[in-house]
Amino acid sequence: MITLRQLRYLAAVSETRHFGQAATLCHVTQPALSMQIQELEQDLGLQLVERRRNSIALTADGEEVVRRASSILASVSDLQDYARRKRPALTGLLRLGIIPSIAPYLLPKALPELHKHFPELELRLRETQTKSLVDELVRGDLDLIVIALPVDHPELETLRVFEDRFFVAQQACSATRAKKRMSVADLSSQRLLLLEEGHCLRDQVLSVCARSASTLDTTFGASSLSTVMHLVANGYGITLLPEMAAETEANDARIHLVPFCDPEPTRTIGLAWRKSSARRADAEALSQILSGIRATP
Repeated sequence: MITLRQLRYLAAVSETRHFGQAATLCHVTQPALSMQIQELEQDLGLQLVERRRNSIALTADGEEVVRRASSILASVSDLQDYARRKRPALTGLLRLGIIPSIAPYLLPKALPELHKHFPELELRLRETQTKSLVDELVRGDLDLIVIALPVDHPELETLRVFEDRFFVAQQACSATRAKKRMSVADLSSQRLLLLEEGHCLRDQVLSVCARSASTLDTTFGASSLSTVMHLVANGYGITLLPEMAAETEANDARIHLVPFCDPEPTRTIGLAWRKSSARRADAEALSQILSGIRATP
């Protein structure tokens, strides 16, 4: 008989493409996971995994079973959410995803507030890029995600939390020639430093600056804002820094922040969850905590 455990193990194999990593993800031994996958193949009468000497791959049947299993696992997660509906918001387990350009600046302030106001909350955190968070949310591995909106997916519902304005970050020695406020046009001749591809902040900055990736010097592609800001401090170029990151990333005397002229460009920070889940109350409660932190000087 097919079990949810087998489907979860197969989903982990699909995600990692490695039996050992999948076993670690599922908190079981590799032989136990491999045995469950073999039993699933026997029950279905299909080969799901192609086992190679140094790697594995899913067969065409395996890909289709994973697709169907993801829908089943998401429905099971929604059923569990439905059973929690009568409970107060933010109690029990909450699997929360958050993007790297938000997590280090919001979580240190948010976590103590959540612990204070919702002591029965069991929070599990996952930090990664937007696409991965959306995929994991849709298949039921996460309950809520904190991202920059909009997110375009028919199965998701979103809630705006607050606006996060952008500053121009430049080397301080050039600040004497800078305006008190800058316009987007002022950036056209500047060397723009960005995060590497896959980070939504990269796309937002390009959108604000009305520039395409094809027009950029791609010598640098940093994986963190901290790296970008070190490059700015040493005169390699400028970047756009979200206000929430300014306290942490712009505390170097070599960096000067300049606000934009009105209307100031911003990014919208919000929450997303599956429409089929019962997480709206949790999203609204979490939104109040996050917006309250944002409003505190």
